[in-house]
Order: sequence, then C-alpha cells, then structure tokens
Amino acid sequence: MLKALILTLIFAAASPAPALAHPPAILSPAGERAVAEEIVEFRKALAAAIVAKNAGKLREMYAPAFVHTHGSGKVDGKDARIVSALAGDPVIENAPVEDLVIRAPSDWTAVATGISPIRSLADGKTYSFRWTAVYVRTQASWALAASQATRMGEVKP
Repeated sequence: MLKALILTLIFAAASPAPALAHPPAILSPAGERAVAEEIVEFRKALAAAIVAKNAGKLREMYAPAFVHTHGSGKVDGKDARIVSALAGDPVIENAPVEDLVIRAPSDWTAVATGISPIRSLADGKTYSFRWTAVYVRTQASWALAASQATRMGEVKP
C-alpha cells in the first residue's frame, strides 16, 4: 500500500500538466482600460443589433452556451434570449445603464456590472435592475457568455 502511494506521488509530481498550466495574464491598468473600451463598443453593437432586429448578428454576439438569469429566477438560453430581444421584450442588453463598471482580469474575459431601468411587461411599472454580464473574447470579437439581473425598487418619476 505504501509503495502504491509513493508511486502515485512520483507520477503526480512528474506529470507535465502542472508545467503546462499557467494562470491567465493579469492586465495592466492600461490593458484593462483597453478591454473596457472594447466591451463598451461591443455593448453598443449588441444594442444596435437588437434595435435592427438582426437575428444573424445576434447569433454571432451571444456565446453558444449563453445563459441569462432573470430577476424572477427564470433562466433563458441563447435562443430564448434572442427571441425575447427580437420580440421587443425589455432586456438589459439595450437598456440605458447607470453605474457601468467593467473589470477585465485578462484580455480574454470581462465582467460588466450596472443598473438599468426596465419597464415591466406584467404591470407596466419601471424597476431598477442591478445586473452582471460576462463577456469572452472569440476569434472574431467578443461574445456575451452569461448575464444575470436582480430587480430592485420601482423607479419613481
């Protein structure tokens, strides 16, 4: 038994996996600002594609495994989200945003947070939603990989 344990430890230590693994690059402040600017432009293009009802462009802009969690807890995949956006349902992707903060831990991923007023289809009232969106770099550009929104209070006129 001891011999098996020793052999396991030797093989684990000699494995090339730790040597090949490396942490993602941490961006400099200038690099993070550059990624943030790219995400701002991507968000504008995504909102424009929604307004133009450009389904083909939206299919490119949402990651294949995209998932959105609504403030109600409902979860949508890529296809359902695109259908909602094309139908004119209120979505955070093209809503006005306050407190937009974009963090980029690497040059291939970014996390945006913000607060957006969204009009409820159920009761016609406008609510503030605090949201998070995760973007990943693709070969062509960026893609929206995941998003989540939490309903806060009603927006008073």
